Amino acid sequence: MTGRDTAAESTVYARIRSMILDGTVPPGERITIDRMARELGVSQTPVREAMQRLEGDRLVRTRHPRGYATTPLLSRRDLEMMIEMRLLLEPWAAKVVAADRGSNPGRALCEEINAFRDGLGASDGKGASDGKGASDWKQELSQHDTRFHTRILEATGNSFLLDAYRQMHPHLHLFRLFPGDPHGTDTVSEHAEIAQAIADCDPQAAEAAMRTHILRALERFSASTADAAPGQEPADGASGREPAAARSHVLGAGACEPDGGS
Repeated sequence: MTGRDTAAESTVYARIRSMILDGTVPPGERITIDRMARELGVSQTPVREAMQRLEGDRLVRTRHPRGYATTPLLSRRDLEMMIEMRLLLEPWAAKVVAADRGSNPGRALCEEINAFRDGLGASDGKGASDGKGASDWKQELSQHDTRFHTRILEATGNSFLLDAYRQMHPHLHLFRLFPGDPHGTDTVSEHAEIAQAIADCDPQAAEAAMRTHILRALERFSASTADAAPGQEPADGASGREPAAARSHVLGAGACEPDGGS
C-alpha cells in the first residue's frame, strides 16, 4: 500500500467515524460499502479498510449477508460497567502523576482548561454570527474532555493504561451525546479541581477529585436520560442555562492556576 493509499484510508476512516460519533449515522443503522463509497466520493477499497478499523473500535459490526451496522448505544448496565472501569484506572492515574514532581502535568492541564475557556470567550465575543450551535459546543467540550483525560493518562507513562482508555474512548464519546452537562459548566469546574490538585502535588486530593468527577458524570447522565433521548437537549429544568449564559458562567469561574492558585 502506498503512502497516498494509506492517507486516503485514514481520511475515509476519520470521516465515517465522525459521522457515527456525531449521530449523522445513527446507532443501529445499516451501512453498505457501495453506498458509503458513493456518498463520500471515493472507491470501495478505502471504505472497506475503514470499516474494518471501525469494527475494531467497536463502532460497527458485521451484518450478514453483506455490509455493516453501527453498534447500538451502550445499555445502562454497560455504561455502569464502563464507569466502574474508569474508577479503577483514572483516580489511580491522577494520584500517580500528582506525586511526580519531575514530570507533573499540572501546568499543561491548567493551560488546557484556560485555552478552552479562552476559546469560548473568543467565540462568545463574535456572537451568533460565528454560526456555532449546540452541536459545535458539544463537540468542543468533548474534544477538551478527551485532551484533558488523555494528558493525565499519558503522564503516567503506562502504555497499557492509555491503550485501555483509548479502547473505551469511542463509547465515552457516544456517552457524551447524552446531555448530562450540555454546556460543560460542571465538567470544566471539576477539571479545574483535578488540575489544581495535581499541580499542587497532592496525590490524595487528585485521586479524590477524579473519583468525584467520574461519579458526578454518571449522576448527570442518569438525571438527563430520565426524560431525554440521545442527542436531545435536556428538558426544562435539567439545565437552566442557554449556551451563551453557560459560556459566561464557565468564563467567569476564574483561571486554573498551576502554581498554587485558588
